[in-house]
Amino acid sequence: MSYRNLEVWQIARELSISVHKMTLNELPKFEMFEEGSQIRRSSKSVRSNIVEGYGRRKYTMDYIKHLTYAQASNDETIDHLETLYETESLKNEKLYSDLNQRLNTLGKKLNKFISVIESSTRNKKPAARNKQPVTETSNR
Repeated sequence: MSYRNLEVWQIARELSISVHKMTLNELPKFEMFEEGSQIRRSSKSVRSNIVEGYGRRKYTMDYIKHLTYAQASNDETIDHLETLYETESLKNEKLYSDLNQRLNTLGKKLNKFISVIESSTRNKKPAARNKQPVTETSNR
């Protein structure tokens, strides 16, 4: 198994590519280094945090932490997209709606994925410790 098999990573990958292309093809040149740069970085951060978390999956809390970072970067990407549309730097309504819908879907899937990992952690029983019985000699 690889992070590449994770649906959330696959969606994040596709979105980061779509967002990157949108900034190159749809935005005015001045936005390339302003909001365009910000949205490219936040969209790529989603997939990168999923990968980093997956690499630390043995440590469940680290995994959850990185997935939470991915969720936050996804929210940031949505905010940048809305800003581009509201300021009319992005005028393509169909593209805006498509990206917005896909980002919201990814956010829901990340939320669900985090919940599943959290619940599987709660359902695990702590490993039994190798305790020696207490004897009179060990209490001295």
